[in-house]
Amino acid sequence: MRPRGEAAGGRPPAEWARERPRIPVTLGLDPGSVRIGLAATDPTATIAGPVATLSRRDGTALWARVREEARSRGAERLVVGLPRRLDGSEGEAAAAARALADEASRECGLPVEMWDERLTTVAAERALIAGGMRRQRRRETVDAVAAALMLQSWLDARTRLDTARR
Repeated sequence: MRPRGEAAGGRPPAEWARERPRIPVTLGLDPGSVRIGLAATDPTATIAGPVATLSRRDGTALWARVREEARSRGAERLVVGLPRRLDGSEGEAAAAARALADEASRECGLPVEMWDERLTTVAAERALIAGGMRRQRRRETVDAVAAALMLQSWLDARTRLDTARR
């Protein structure tokens, strides 16, 4: 039997934290034509979770909320979903997402990265249906869940890349 607090590999959890690359707290934006999903990583940048679904109608309120979330969470970066087509090409939605990323950079003063968000809304919708969520509640939630899926994908890739560099 291993001592309490040690993993199967024989190292205590404190060592894992030292070995893990530092990824700053990050917010994710999943752009849509009507709503924008907002997600955030946890303070250890291990897990992404949904925060809110925001309306695009009032740009002032939208950016005030994103800035407040960034400030309160100590976020150092934004990741904006890039809706590529299934063949990898970009269309009008991708151009709109790039414009949103430029606006986010200006409004929030944080570095912005783009990340492929193909099929995240479909995956989010399926997960919410499987969870038994009613249609109206899904509509209010799906964009934030899609943003969390996109941000988690970015986070997982970033962690793998940083680990591979070591």
